[in-house]
Amino acid sequence: MPANTTNAAARDGAAVPDGPAAVPDEAVAPLLRGIAVLRRLTEADGGALSLSALERATGLARSTVDRLVATLARMDYVRLDGRDVHLAPRLMELGNAYLAALRLPALLAGRADALADELDESVSLAVGDRDGIRFIHQATRRRAMSLSFRIGDLLPAERTAPGPLFAAGWTPADWHRWHERRAADPRDDRFPALPPREHASADAEFERRAARAALDGWALDDQLIEPGLVAISVPVRAPGTGWARGTGWAADTGWTVGAGEVAGAGDVAGAREMAGAGDVARAREAAGAGDMAGAGDMAGAGDVARAREAAGAGDMAGAGEVVCVASVVSHTSRHTAQDLRSALLPRLRAAVAAMEDDLRTAPPAQPGPPPAGLAVWTGASKQELGREFVESLARGLTVLTAFGEGRAALTLTEIARATGLTRASARRALITHEHAGLVAPAPDRTYALTPRVLSLGFPPLSRTSLPEIAQPHLTTLAGRVHESAALAVLSDTGDEIQYTARAAGGRVLSARVTVGTRLPAHATALGRVLLADRPDATASPVLRRVREEGHALVDEELEAGLRAVAVPVRDRAGRVVAAVNIAMHAARGTTEECLTRVLPELRHTADLVEAELRVAGRFCRVAVV
Repeated sequence: MPANTTNAAARDGAAVPDGPAAVPDEAVAPLLRGIAVLRRLTEADGGALSLSALERATGLARSTVDRLVATLARMDYVRLDGRDVHLAPRLMELGNAYLAALRLPALLAGRADALADELDESVSLAVGDRDGIRFIHQATRRRAMSLSFRIGDLLPAERTAPGPLFAAGWTPADWHRWHERRAADPRDDRFPALPPREHASADAEFERRAARAALDGWALDDQLIEPGLVAISVPVRAPGTGWARGTGWAADTGWTVGAGEVAGAGDVAGAREMAGAGDVARAREAAGAGDMAGAGDMAGAGDVARAREAAGAGDMAGAGEVVCVASVVSHTSRHTAQDLRSALLPRLRAAVAAMEDDLRTAPPAQPGPPPAGLAVWTGASKQELGREFVESLARGLTVLTAFGEGRAALTLTEIARATGLTRASARRALITHEHAGLVAPAPDRTYALTPRVLSLGFPPLSRTSLPEIAQPHLTTLAGRVHESAALAVLSDTGDEIQYTARAAGGRVLSARVTVGTRLPAHATALGRVLLADRPDATASPVLRRVREEGHALVDEELEAGLRAVAVPVRDRAGRVVAAVNIAMHAARGTTEECLTRVLPELRHTADLVEAELRVAGRFCRVAVV
């Protein structure tokens, strides 16, 4: 039986209503254990723990931890650095599957980014996740005092601006679970993205905020997370239930699976306009400070329901379901909470209206090809590694990758076909994922991913930079060819290259260039590869040749005795964003031998970096320095 799987779910923000949830008889125990390992790594500083620390954090036997880590390493989901285990960018493909199925980041991120540029403030998009909110997009301003939340971070609903808007649609059962979680975790220790709560707040206060959000159609966070942090939020509504169900959003709240039942605050946002001013005023008075001062007078869901009814929510069945919440986040040194309401709320509402128009006019999702050959790969890995490879863990995680754009809700048969697993194996994996909160039943006997998939490594990996992606591959390359390897980018002026990562070759005489060093671009192999991708490169015969051959070789032009060969690193759009090279002494072989021996290894390394960059950069910005 897996150790600490229920505790792992609890620390991820899940309410445990009636004590530890019983593990289903057909659940795959190694899969639950592997999920626990990934969650403990996600919570750790820097996404890394020693093997001994993982053993203590999960409560698993050391031999079990070793086998799970070996399997995850084989999948490129983690990497071993001595005795330390690090999350690897390839793991983000699980979160990417959820975000692609959801479609919201692809459709709305551009609007959020434009609003952040317009206001010069951070803007986020979040979905509901049980009694919390989880970020699916962040457009963060770079300042000395900068927002530290990441895509995938989970926050308790009551300490955020989006929370009341989602809570406006909670059922009585949802409120009951929220009360239980609050009683069991008064300091919010289950939410590692937040500092612990220093002062307790009455449950009635959040219930009042939810009732007010149901009337206003917006909500405010006045330093609830920590002093100085303020935010204002507006719900984004889908044009109709069909669109929301088609994206798989029906499973987003985790508790309330039916999409129509999660409508909540978005329905009320338009209801205020449809209801008479007098009705809204009376509803606000009924839900306001005068009648709601006593905590004992609040019944949670009942008062929210009455507030929605008073605002005319019952007439708003066609207004659309809340699919996410857009927020503007600032600091009190720039805006007070009242300033956010008066100065920024109108522009936030305008941006949300544009987002809703984008959802209304978005074409249907076109499913791409599902992953292929996964079952064959896991079988081959088992044959090669033997008992060190936990095949049931690998197969169980591949089930999550069956989902994606145009594949938001899948039947058991479709999942089995996409992964190459038998129906029995796919069914047991789905039972396990449902117990772990990663998958939920959807209409028509289908399944959909939940936002909790983002708890598997996505928050720390969403801030991964290109040098961090490249470094382990450069180290491996330098170890294979016994020469120094490096990564570099072009400076803003285009005249110089800047080294951003390197690995030494271990020779007495080797190229020793420190990270941050700048050199003339035209005189280096790295620089010529980078310059060859520019539109004006065709004017230079040297750069034309580099572009045609896909590599650059510089032999003793920068310094006597120094030879280097470089190849480009391209992003998802095919743009050259960096270059990798091998530098060596010219006495260690001819240029032809260099191209024969070193260039294939260099290209293979660039391919590995590009593959991880494509995964990491699908929904996140990857810094190149």
